[in-house]
Amino acid sequence: MNNVLEQEFDYYLKNQTELVKQYEGKFIVIKDQKVVGVFDSELEAYTEMQKTEDLGTFLIQQCTPGKESYTQTFHSRVSV
Repeated sequence: MNNVLEQEFDYYLKNQTELVKQYEGKFIVIKDQKVVGVFDSELEAYTEMQKTEDLGTFLIQQCTPGKESYTQTFHSRVSV
């Protein structure tokens, strides 16, 4: 994760409780350590934000309590 996105993610972690109270279940966009957009889906957030912002300069985060929304496991298939 680049330094800009780390800062945005740290903002989310520090403010998660308050953000969940306001935006639970939504996908929020964080830029410059503030919420700059609120959307119903990750795709909608991405589509709208890339119209006005450079990719890599903002963070899209699902706003839910706990670690589940930001802990992901990726699997890949291996050919045998």
